[in-house]
Amino acid sequence: MPSLRRRSISSLSVATRYTIGSGLVITALALTLIALLIPVDSFGSRPAAAVAGPAGDDDGGGTLSTAYGPLTAADRDFVRKVRLAGLWELPAGRQAQQRGSKPAIKTAGQHLIDGHTELDRQVIQVGQALGVDLPNQPSAQQQDWLGQMNRARGEEYERLFVQLLRRAHGKVFALLAGIRAQTKNSMVRALATSANNTVLDHITVLEDTGLVDFDALSDNVQPTK
Repeated sequence: MPSLRRRSISSLSVATRYTIGSGLVITALALTLIALLIPVDSFGSRPAAAVAGPAGDDDGGGTLSTAYGPLTAADRDFVRKVRLAGLWELPAGRQAQQRGSKPAIKTAGQHLIDGHTELDRQVIQVGQALGVDLPNQPSAQQQDWLGQMNRARGEEYERLFVQLLRRAHGKVFALLAGIRAQTKNSMVRALATSANNTVLDHITVLEDTGLVDFDALSDNVQPTK
């Protein structure tokens, strides 16, 4: 039987054998191309931020689906506010380091620098992973606060620095607690935990200056962190 099979194949014309060989090569190439075109994600890799929902819906008030859990409008607002906090508190901290006459003021300024440098690094990562557009400059109100500090001198500057920063950090506590307790997004939850620790540290060093006017903290000014 083997010899009969060899005789059958050898009896084929050269053209026929060429056609069969070409077909096998083409089939092999096609299978290789199909394998190359299969997405890597189909083999179990997880996208950094698989956001589902209509394009441009980021500010529409809806909840988006991500690889880290649902992302609500409140979550997105919180992420942006963390970024905004660093945009004015970092320069405020640097200014306190340069202009503060009391060691406690310089210490508070350094804590602002250290805390918001780290938070800024984290919030940029979160924004990129979750597809949240982040601001690149302080809000109008925050710019006004920086302007007030720029114009102040001596003890007036130090009291203004402490009061503005202490009021702002106090206002953000309620926001942090609500986000940390309710968010279902793991990245937002981790950011809220870090932000809470940072805010508590800043409140402590600001109060250590002895310049906080606690009676004035309950006024109607609404800082935006």
